[in-house]
Amino acid sequence: MSTSSTARPVNLFDADLVRDPFGGYSRLREQAPLVRGSFPGLDSPVWLVTRYDDVKTVLGDHRFVNNPASVPGADVGNIREQLIKARGVPRDCAPYLLDSVLDADGEDHLRLRRLVSRAFTARRVAQLRPRVEEIAEDLLDRLPGHAEDGVADLIEHFAYPLPITVICELVGIPEEDRPLWREWGRRLVSLEPGAMAEPLRHMVTYIRGLIARRRAEPADDLLTGLIRAHDEDGDRLNDTEMVTMVLTLVIAGHETTAHLIGNGTAALLTHPGQLAVLRADPGLLPRAVHELMRWCGPVQGTRIRYAAEDVEIGGMTVRRGEPVMAVLVSANYDPRRFDDPDRLDITREPDGRKETHVGFGHGLHYCLGAALARQEGEVALGALLRRYPRLRLAVAPEDLDRQFVPVSWRLARLPVRLGA
Repeated sequence: MSTSSTARPVNLFDADLVRDPFGGYSRLREQAPLVRGSFPGLDSPVWLVTRYDDVKTVLGDHRFVNNPASVPGADVGNIREQLIKARGVPRDCAPYLLDSVLDADGEDHLRLRRLVSRAFTARRVAQLRPRVEEIAEDLLDRLPGHAEDGVADLIEHFAYPLPITVICELVGIPEEDRPLWREWGRRLVSLEPGAMAEPLRHMVTYIRGLIARRRAEPADDLLTGLIRAHDEDGDRLNDTEMVTMVLTLVIAGHETTAHLIGNGTAALLTHPGQLAVLRADPGLLPRAVHELMRWCGPVQGTRIRYAAEDVEIGGMTVRRGEPVMAVLVSANYDPRRFDDPDRLDITREPDGRKETHVGFGHGLHYCLGAALARQEGEVALGALLRRYPRLRLAVAPEDLDRQFVPVSWRLARLPVRLGA
């Protein structure tokens, strides 16, 4: 049994790896089940868990925790804390990024998750569908007005506005303020040094102001429900947790879905055979969204987790306190689980309810908004292809401009011709 790796850690910011994560992480997967990875400027390497079965094990095993403080009897450094400090986030703002429902463990995680999970049940999401469809149709009505020389950017004018409108309505952010959140979110994911601090301060200040407004004027939205939980039982939710929850829901609730829509549209437009199958049978949309999430999902690696005790994974031992990252993209391309994984096949899943990929994670921290994201993907792609039957890329596939965001797959823009 091996307990260490002598190879030099893989730089997760390596330009070739960011440019081709599908091929790059797949090659790492075939080298070993666990591979050392590193973030520039940080001394501590991270175990990259690359194979499908091992990824599901890590994500479903309570011995791997999200908060390093949950590791018993060990002083474990918080890698995410080091990363955001390196990006210029001031100490007083750090808790809003480090202490969310995504970072909590055990009863603390369940307490926070229960406060908002009712808004994301399958039944509640189904009730939202007519409104999601209405938003999509309105955006598509306006799309030709955004075209220049017959070319429109689907990222800017469709893929982003749809999910941010949905999540802001759900949370309770007024329509006139949503462009602010679009811009803050864009800057928050920027890798420019110091770029995170200003938008984060704006978001926190805005949420605190909105909380005060909702206390004075309650509404039928999630924020009002959180305020009620805070005011009626302060043990369930404190002030910082409430602000953090809103911040997490709005950012997580639109960023990844926007890029699922963008990536999925680009994938279909570059695979005319698959596009023709979907056009001929729109009933395949649920299965298609699952396959697109597997084949070109926007989130390619999970948050860092830490071994709470020595754990054997793939014949190797991860020592107590060591950090690990489950690599979703290599798991989703693992030939041990998927036949011909490099091939896009929108009929791959037996039905729209089954989910074999790990694009939304797995286990207790499975994506809270997965059902909503899938629905938005189905509605967006279905409406887009129906309204614009001659939709096509306005540039060659190799000229599509992607953002440089490690462990993520996202288009900076998606220029298309809508057709007559």
